[in-house]
Amino acid sequence: MADTKEKAKAKSQKAKVQAEPTFSKETYMWWYESMKLIRRFEEKTGQLYGQQKIKGFCHLYIGQEACVAGAVTALEKGDKWITAYRDHAHPLALGTSPGAVMAEMFAKSTGCSKGKGGSMHMFDKEVNFVGGHGIVGGQVPLGAGLAFAEKYNKTGKLCICYMGDGAVRQGAFHEALNMAMTWKLPVIFVIENNGYAMGTSVTRTSNVNDLYKLGHAYEMPSEPVEAMSVENVHNAVAKAAERARAGEGPTLLEFKTYRYKGHSMSDPAKYRTKEELEDYKGRDSIESVKATILKNGWATEEELDEIDEKQKQIVAEAVKFAEESPYPDPSELYTDIYVEPDYPYIMD
Repeated sequence: MADTKEKAKAKSQKAKVQAEPTFSKETYMWWYESMKLIRRFEEKTGQLYGQQKIKGFCHLYIGQEACVAGAVTALEKGDKWITAYRDHAHPLALGTSPGAVMAEMFAKSTGCSKGKGGSMHMFDKEVNFVGGHGIVGGQVPLGAGLAFAEKYNKTGKLCICYMGDGAVRQGAFHEALNMAMTWKLPVIFVIENNGYAMGTSVTRTSNVNDLYKLGHAYEMPSEPVEAMSVENVHNAVAKAAERARAGEGPTLLEFKTYRYKGHSMSDPAKYRTKEELEDYKGRDSIESVKATILKNGWATEEELDEIDEKQKQIVAEAVKFAEESPYPDPSELYTDIYVEPDYPYIMD
């Protein structure tokens, strides 16, 4: 009997240890602030699009915030970031001014791409964010190329390359994985699998539904990540980054996530059920982080509400900045098209 009690006590103590948060108060508070900013920014973006103040294509990140926030805390300053056209969250989490991101969507000259890129083509060299790319899968070989440059220049840095689940159907994806593995490039390939490529489910486009397994063809370390958890994202990216910095090459991560809105603002998302949507909302990453903060007494409900109000105000100021900013001068049509190289260039 005593032996049984001791085992039960040990099991209870082990459970308590496992329940303890792995990350610090500072990390959780940063995650909460960052993800709240992204959520409020995207909600306001959707409203402004409905008012026709933002035009063109627009893809919101609502529901997927953990995919970026967890990676930021796992990587280092100087690492390169590249993604597809669902790209508002990445620069915001990396520190780009919300005003510059909003102004870009308003096509204003103060935007982070000088008003020339819009929603799908955000760039910010200052935070090492290399886009925002509108061609499906087009950023994947570019991510490998960025990683090649880091290795060639022996910087000790890496590139994290995001893509949607639809992009893995492109040949460029497979070519990039093959080259990255062959040359042991310091790149982390991230598939943000939110279940639908535009309006088509993953199960209707491929016999391989566990997309991380595509990396096995190149003997690349590959694994799925339950990405509604910001902790899981951080841990997976940190592990992949350690491998990359050690010269062991790339990793493929399949972030299993979900977008609460349609593929773009023009998508009513009638191809999925309300039950499916509510199921994912029940696992919301922001609410999970909030619960951990409250449970550990790191902040009160009122203090977290104040953070939320602060983020709303930041977004409101970003909108005001965008609305008051000028449009680019027509002469800007001819700038940023071609740059003379700063090294001798000889063509036979």
